[in-house]
Amino acid sequence: MNRSLGRLARIAAPFAFVLAIAANPGSVRADDAAPTLPQMGFNNWNSTHCRDEFNEAMIRGIADKFISLGLRDAGYHYVNIDDCWANWQRDKNGQLQANPKRFPNGIKALADYIHQRGLMFGLYSSAGTSTCEPLQENRGFPGGLGHEKQDAATFASWHVDYLKYDNCNNQKVDAQQRYTAMAEALRGSGRHIFYSVCEWGENKPWLWAGKPPVDANSWRTTGDIRDEYASMLKIFKENVVLDGYARPGHWNDPDMLEVGNGGMSTIEYRSHFSLWSIMAAPLLIGTDLRTIKPDALQILLNKEVIAVDQDPLGVQGKQVRDADGIHVIVKPLKDGSEAVAVFNETDAATDISVDASEIGLKKTASYRLRDLWQHTQTKGDGSIKAHLPAHGIVMYRISAL
Repeated sequence: MNRSLGRLARIAAPFAFVLAIAANPGSVRADDAAPTLPQMGFNNWNSTHCRDEFNEAMIRGIADKFISLGLRDAGYHYVNIDDCWANWQRDKNGQLQANPKRFPNGIKALADYIHQRGLMFGLYSSAGTSTCEPLQENRGFPGGLGHEKQDAATFASWHVDYLKYDNCNNQKVDAQQRYTAMAEALRGSGRHIFYSVCEWGENKPWLWAGKPPVDANSWRTTGDIRDEYASMLKIFKENVVLDGYARPGHWNDPDMLEVGNGGMSTIEYRSHFSLWSIMAAPLLIGTDLRTIKPDALQILLNKEVIAVDQDPLGVQGKQVRDADGIHVIVKPLKDGSEAVAVFNETDAATDISVDASEIGLKKTASYRLRDLWQHTQTKGDGSIKAHLPAHGIVMYRISAL
């Protein structure tokens, strides 16, 4: 297979998986191969939380926006709903129920609507007696603790493709025990359901969540992100040092994207998106796509940066410099090139210089440097010199000539 055909096959593989689901959403079985790249999609929580606007009509509209805005074609596949989708109690048989006001047609009808558009559908629960959002008398909506097999079977019957499994109201039961119980239930459900452990990094899930018996597809390494530069920076620093634990199909998760929610500048959002991409992190849009502004959409649609996140080699970028507020992260790519991000965390603009040897390149060779934000390229010895604004980033794809 020549290089161009190989690249086409790698790009087409995730779409083939999605289209198979769309054609027959009830046919995907638990032993089907899981997608190996970091998940890309949408989650409503960062933009709507539990407000009344979070409902069936909104989520259907989001699925339609995936297509009209070009997000599906850029690789975003999952439309995920978060807390507050459920009725406040189970039915008489102990089954989860959709909130009849928010989702009058039920969860399966919503999943089928999303599948018909060539997308995948994700749902939320918690590995506790109730979820994180208090509803009545400090109780949340029903959680999965003690109901794992029943809930996994329900999710499969609703054609769910993705489960975000939170950590609230866990009754101090051992985390590995709780997340293993749901993992085994999902595997026994008859349907492949992407398993996203949301344990907040409290019990170092990078040490166990990606291995049997849990074998999750991703695990949260941090607490919840906020739409603030300080929060994004803190989470980046906690996640970037865990590169040794990520591998294809098993990813460190520093939480969802805040791009477009208004609490950071365009420069800061560009840094946020670049850092998550070079860390091979999930790219889950957290802004309301019905009202997204053009500058935020332009960031989310940068296919050259997305390609770094989705590179099939499946390596999280490694930080090779963390000094004086400058971070240099290097990520090897399948075609032999290197992705390099240079990030200025400080509040002042600065000139930076990165020698080719610091990136791991041979100083005697010649290289093509592709600027992934300016979409320009130059030739040189592999070294990088740039002027970085406060909180700014440059990102390159460097390949040998």
